[in-house]
Amino acid sequence: MNIKVDINNLDDQKVVSVAGEIDAYTAPKLREAILPLAEEVNPNITINLKDVSYMDSTGLGVFVGLLKSVRKNNGQLNLVELSDRLERLFTITGLNDIIDISSKSEGGVQ
Repeated sequence: MNIKVDINNLDDQKVVSVAGEIDAYTAPKLREAILPLAEEVNPNITINLKDVSYMDSTGLGVFVGLLKSVRKNNGQLNLVELSDRLERLFTITGLNDIIDISSKSEGGVQ
């Protein structure tokens, strides 16, 4: 399966829309696309996962690495529009306690 990553600027925020499956094959492409965003000064990143149909532990690892980088650069990371399945995955792993997650779109993110 392929993954599609679109990055847009919305005021001082980077809005990333991800579509497809995030697994061992596609996670490197996702990491390559979004990690540079976290290296900016005070990054403000919102990732819309509305069109992600599947994610495994490799995908979770991408988001943990992104969060570490965002925090190191005094930034903010938000995940929005997660499916029930993805929300459960983040809850089961406890990542919902360290990453800001919303099932609803926020901040003009569509």
